[in-house]
Amino acid sequence: MLEISRQLEVIKRGVVDFHTEEELVERLKLKRPLRVKLGVDPTAPDIHLGHTVVLQKLRHFQGLGHDAILIIGDFTSLIGDPSGREKTRPQLSAEEIEVNAQTYLNQVGKILNLKHLQIVHNSTWLAKLTMKDIIKIASQVTVARFIERDDFSNRLKNQIPIGLHEFLYPLLQGQDSVAIEADIELGGTDQIFNLLVGRDLQRAVGQPPQIVLTTPLLVGLDGTKKMSKSFANHIGVTEPPFEMYSKTMSLPDNLMEGYFTLLTSLDSGEIKRVLSGHPKQAKVILAKEIVTQYYSKSEAERAAEKFETIFARKGAPDEIEELQIKKTMLNSDGRVYLPKLLSSCDVVRSSSEAKRLIMQGGLTIDGRKFTDPDKEIVLKSGQVLKIGKKNRFYRVITTE
Repeated sequence: MLEISRQLEVIKRGVVDFHTEEELVERLKLKRPLRVKLGVDPTAPDIHLGHTVVLQKLRHFQGLGHDAILIIGDFTSLIGDPSGREKTRPQLSAEEIEVNAQTYLNQVGKILNLKHLQIVHNSTWLAKLTMKDIIKIASQVTVARFIERDDFSNRLKNQIPIGLHEFLYPLLQGQDSVAIEADIELGGTDQIFNLLVGRDLQRAVGQPPQIVLTTPLLVGLDGTKKMSKSFANHIGVTEPPFEMYSKTMSLPDNLMEGYFTLLTSLDSGEIKRVLSGHPKQAKVILAKEIVTQYYSKSEAERAAEKFETIFARKGAPDEIEELQIKKTMLNSDGRVYLPKLLSSCDVVRSSSEAKRLIMQGGLTIDGRKFTDPDKEIVLKSGQVLKIGKKNRFYRVITTE
């Protein structure tokens, strides 16, 4: 293993909360592989780059020679994590959770070394708890402490119901740490309450409390909200290379440092050097790094060449105006009627004018010309529109 100072340098990269560094140093002095826990609830089938931030941190621990443990929350998913929620999560069936868990595992293999990853389902121990066990666990945390957490206090203030089962969630997540005797638990910043409960439950049974590390919530392509499929500002890890590349190229400049730090393996010196140059070139490097990680270097080069062919050599400017498209404008399947799309760009005065412009070949999307005014297309963030004889360019950003 690397010396402690070097390990700390790797571990602390991109970390927000650290409880506590002193405890971690003492644990590292034991000179044994630490048990590093990350719990994931398979509440959806696909993951995006926002999900990968904490997975990257688990990969760092793998690289340092520690024991990485991925807990699939098939039991906790039956409750639903209340962290950061403005209302109670819809409860999933066991069948839905199992299907999601399998696709999730297929995707995390793009980030984690599966040969050195212990994967366990928390139903293994949680399903065996008796009512007596649950009462004993619940006695370790006060109601006052639960109500103090921001998401619960805000819901109480706004008279939004809180299900009693939601109080059980952090207790069961904490019990996961007891079951596997975790040395470290990872999570996003919205998980800090749950992670600290795990420390309390470990102390109660005589285990050394786990060190808690949290990573930031990745801001999405709109530059304001956290990355989420529901906000249509995400980059999925299974999206085609060109789409992944194009979406990254649409990223606001001020987010690039965070993306480099949280999503790539470039060291801080290299990131600083890249960001000191032209923003477009920095974005090209970032986009290639991301596509290479999930596909290959050759796929990244092909995506970059296609992007240049479509946009740069077709006269697209370096800075393209953003076109904010609300999801309410799209059909349920994400499609939009082309004349309606053009009308939203403020370059035509009526639907009939939009139809004429399309029939005359005045609309190109990602290098593809559309001439059928009755056509509907799937609209996604990152697509670039070229409109009219004056070649006005817009980059699509879909929003709520």
